[in-house]
Amino acid sequence: MKIIKNEKLIKRNAKIGQFSSIFGLVIVIGTVFYSVQFMRTPETATQTNTFILWGVLLLGIIVSQVSMYFGNRWGRRPDEAMDKALKGLPGDFTLYHYATPAPHLLIGPAGVWILMPYHVRGAVSYRNNRWRISGGGFAQSYMRIFGQESIGRPELEVGGESASLEKFFKKNFEEGVEIPPIHAALVFLDEKIEINAEDSPLPAMQIKKLKEFMRKAAKEKPFSQMELERVKSVLPSG
Repeated sequence: MKIIKNEKLIKRNAKIGQFSSIFGLVIVIGTVFYSVQFMRTPETATQTNTFILWGVLLLGIIVSQVSMYFGNRWGRRPDEAMDKALKGLPGDFTLYHYATPAPHLLIGPAGVWILMPYHVRGAVSYRNNRWRISGGGFAQSYMRIFGQESIGRPELEVGGESASLEKFFKKNFEEGVEIPPIHAALVFLDEKIEINAEDSPLPAMQIKKLKEFMRKAAKEKPFSQMELERVKSVLPSG
């Protein structure tokens, strides 16, 4: 299997996550320090100072959210986890990270697959057209409250990425060439997570089962060599 990734983008965004995390921590510590000062000397707690303090605290929360967003998506390197999980696939598979309209794209005999990685723990289920997460401890609950470790509406994300990919193919294929079917799979990076999603419109699996899933898909509905070469010809070659 060949791997193509935008290392420059990954490293840049990982650094943004690191620096914003430090900056947010400094803001929060500074806010706590001045809050204690106001308690010790109430005469300094004027209305203006109080508004400034709340404004700085709000800024700290925003920066913290930014750092969590970048940290989850680039600092924790879902690309490396998928590289490892898919190692051993035949050479006609190519895995793209942040190099195509879809952040994580697998092209090969199994077809065109958008991979949607998730850092969640505990148990995940799909019922009544909704995804739910339970368990995972206090840390996981905190992350879900702030929207950084939730699943949200993956079908909407997949719809957006699929539309971008289709637009890219239409632009780069010769006129009249049919766009290949675009599939998507939800990949949960925690190997201990429990998944109950038989009714999900999208296949969902632990990352350790991803390679076997793709091998099975390649046998059941193989992507023709001609289609495979056509798709690869318009994507980055490394």
